[in-house]
Amino acid sequence: MLVPDPKAVRKLLTRYASLRIAYAERGRPETARELEDVSYTLCVMMGTTDVYDAVAKADALLMAGTAAAGSGTRDRGPRPPVERRTVGLRTGADHPAEPLAESGR
Repeated sequence: MLVPDPKAVRKLLTRYASLRIAYAERGRPETARELEDVSYTLCVMMGTTDVYDAVAKADALLMAGTAAAGSGTRDRGPRPPVERRTVGLRTGADHPAEPLAESGR
């Protein structure tokens, strides 16, 4: 049996989730069409006819890949900390959240 590339599966799952959210928020017809296309592609890639089964199989595939990668003997060492930033917003008591480009300050 052919196994899909985990990177492609992850990318498709991300797109599927983003479109589900966008469609729930706005309900635009073009978003619905794109969601149908992504759902179909996910079903074909995972060998199912139901998108919920496809998502479950995709999650299982990615979890299996993560578990297999984590069982290696090579020590990769600790990961460096990730710096979290808020880009483009000015906040504070005297500055409500506003885009910097539009603030004129």
